[in-house]
This record gives sequence, C-alpha cells and structure tokens, in this order.
Amino acid sequence: MKTHRFLQALQRKITDRTPIWLMRQAGRYLPEYRKLRQQAGSFMTLCQTPELACEVSLQPLRRFDLDAVILFSDILTIPDAMGLGLQFIEGQGPVFNRAIRTAADVSQLSVVDPYEKLRYVSDAAALVKKSLHNEKPLIGFSGSPWTLATYMVEGKSNRSFSTIKAMMAEQPQTLHRLLEILTRSVIDYLNAQIEAGVDAVMVFDTWGSILVPDHFMSYSLQYMQQIIAGLKKTRSTGEEKIPSILFTRESGPCLEAMADSGCSALGVDWTVDIGDARKRVGHQVALQGNLKPEILKESPETIRAAVKAILRAFGPHPGHVFNLGHGVTPDIPPENVKILIDSVHEFSQSD
Repeated sequence: MKTHRFLQALQRKITDRTPIWLMRQAGRYLPEYRKLRQQAGSFMTLCQTPELACEVSLQPLRRFDLDAVILFSDILTIPDAMGLGLQFIEGQGPVFNRAIRTAADVSQLSVVDPYEKLRYVSDAAALVKKSLHNEKPLIGFSGSPWTLATYMVEGKSNRSFSTIKAMMAEQPQTLHRLLEILTRSVIDYLNAQIEAGVDAVMVFDTWGSILVPDHFMSYSLQYMQQIIAGLKKTRSTGEEKIPSILFTRESGPCLEAMADSGCSALGVDWTVDIGDARKRVGHQVALQGNLKPEILKESPETIRAAVKAILRAFGPHPGHVFNLGHGVTPDIPPENVKILIDSVHEFSQSD
C-alpha cells in the first residue's frame, strides 16, 4: 500500500515535503473545464453525470504535481436531493424554487438516502478512485449543516443572511430541527463516499463565520462534531477513522473549540496567522492553509515569497497541508497555480 504524504500530514506524521492541494482545485480557471462545462450544457449536468464529474476531478492532476484529488461536486447536493429545486443562474448563483421558512416546511423534509437520490456522487467517487490507481488520495466532502441551512432558508445566495438570522431569533427550535435533519443526512452522505473509496473527508462550513462564538458553538460546531463522531471506520479492520478536515472561514476565535471536535485537521483562512494557529492547536490537529487566493494574481516572485512566509510561519513541524485560505477564483492564471505548487514542494523539501 502506497503511503501518501497528504494522509501522513493529516495524521501529524513527518513527511518528506509539505503536501498541497487546493480548494476549488477543479473549475473555471482551467480552460479544459470551461470547454467540458460548455459541452455538458449545465453545471448540474457535470455534477450529476459520474463520468463527467470524474473527468473534471482529474483535470488538475494532469497539469499539476498535486498531493491529493478532491471529488468534483457541489455543497448543495443534499438540499437539492430534498426536492427544493436547485438552479444555478448566471450572475446570481444558486437559487432554490422552494425555501424553508417555517416548522411546517421543515416537517416535510426527511433524511436523504445517499444511495437513492445522491447515488451519482458515490458513483463518481468510485470512478475517480479507480482512475487514480492509488497514486493519489481522494478527498470527499460536504457542506456543513449550518451552511446548507443558510442557503435553504434564504432560498438563494444572500450575504445579509437576514432570513436565517430572523429564524434563529424567532424560531430556534425549528432551525435546530432543520440542522438535525441535515446532520443525519451529511453523516450518511459522507459515509457513502467513504464506502465508494474516498481517503479523507472535508466539511465546508463556509458561513459559520457570520455567527458570534456562542451561536457558532450551538448552531454550527455541535453539529459538525456529531458528523465527525458518525463517520465510519476505515475500510480495513483497523480502528482508525477516515481523516476529517473542518473548514470555517474566519475561524480564529473558535480554533480551540474546533480542535476539540475530534477532527483530524482544521482548514484556516488568511485571517489567521498559521504559526499562531499551530501554537494554539497544533498539538491536537493538523492544519491546512492558508494563502490568500488573490496572491495568485501577482508576479511569480510575489507568489514564491508568500509561500516561503507561510512555510516559515508554520515552522519545521509535522501536520501542515498547504492550501489556499479559500477557493481558486476563475480569474487565476493556471501557470500561477503551477508556480504555487512547485514552490511549496521546492521550499519544503527535506534535506
């Protein structure tokens, strides 16, 4: 069995160099993705056709010396499977035909069976896993219950979050019921991905940052902790669980609490100094991050200097997975992504 430096880093073991993969690793910054997206006709067709999702997942690996592959999908697959009518509208983003606003709305929802309505995701994972021939590890993922709830309650991408904040104030029991249903759905969903062959899983809590710390604990973190506890053991007979990564934007105030969740690693964005984060929680978990994506628009010298700074800040310690502090944006030149990846490997190489 091949030993992957990405999985070693998640276990806080010493690696020959710092592994790197990127959030939104596959996507619109790649011309081959844009071509396939045009041929497919819609984003959801890409997601829901296992062969196409497999191809998109593998596209970055053909260009770059990456240490992991992330399954191509979307965080809103679970709400879509609940029958809310997901559409992606140009210039507007995700929109649901039906929003969840009342206790009656929540009562109509049920835990999603991933082998029924989301089979296309695990089928895509199995195809990617087979195509990798164990040369690279595969990451599966889901949105966090809180982040999924924000889209379901707002009905669309809405940066004010006024509707879900009103629900939190006026109907807290209804919101918690929704989060409970989503949590059970995410557990089953990630376990289906594990059964299909993913080597690690990540929970994207994109909008946990809009919550004050006390509300973050009760409306987001407690449910992510239940997810970590509900993940299957590895597919072997060992007792060690599949590694898990939690990512919350602007997570600095809650790092210690997140590290206590039972996860293997925390993703941190550029608002957190990674050296400070390591001192605070590095004895418990690995850390993933945290270059600001906009730096990839800069000169090669600027990118290389930023890589050096992050590696220096983390220091010569095990448990670092280099990544961006958020996803690759469509305006990033692919050649700059290559400079980033090559620089991480060059500057972190062991003697």
